[in-house]
Amino acid sequence: MRDIFKEKAKTWFVVGGLLLVMSITSVGYVRAAVLTDEEIYWLTYMREEEKLARDVYLGLYDQWRLTIFDNISKSEQTHMDAIKTLLDRYRIPDPAAGRGIGEFTNDHLRDLYKELIAKGSTSEVEALQAGVLIEETDIEDLNAGIASATRRDITTVYSNLLQGSLNHLKAFVSNLAKYGVTYEP
Repeated sequence: MRDIFKEKAKTWFVVGGLLLVMSITSVGYVRAAVLTDEEIYWLTYMREEEKLARDVYLGLYDQWRLTIFDNISKSEQTHMDAIKTLLDRYRIPDPAAGRGIGEFTNDHLRDLYKELIAKGSTSEVEALQAGVLIEETDIEDLNAGIASATRRDITTVYSNLLQGSLNHLKAFVSNLAKYGVTYEP
């Protein structure tokens, strides 16, 4: 009788363990389905907004050779990569996939890119002010994304990107001061 009980206990232990493993591995699939429409909107929008910043900074660096644009364009690539990680985790199509410099799925961002490149092409000061506008916009949008997020990983990424954008804004303001321009939000 004791041997029968041991065999049944082993069977239940194995079955229970398998069920536990299956439930743990399926959590990722369930999580993808529980994002709100607003969370999905902000993830896809922020991916392209970070791309816009990177693309503009690359273009302005090519024109003016100001180190700030080179340095911050690399940071913006890191921001894009962080959002891409979330898109992959939640199985959301990447709106930036296969898109070159200045190419966007979002019409507003496409138009803004053209406007910022035109503005930044007139002078170094205008280029730096374009950077200020990008970072101010990014800060506002990241705060909106944070407010809509229900997932800790999303709020963590947005919060980190927000800190980066605040640092970028300070750098642009500091560079503008070298030209005698005072920052006014």
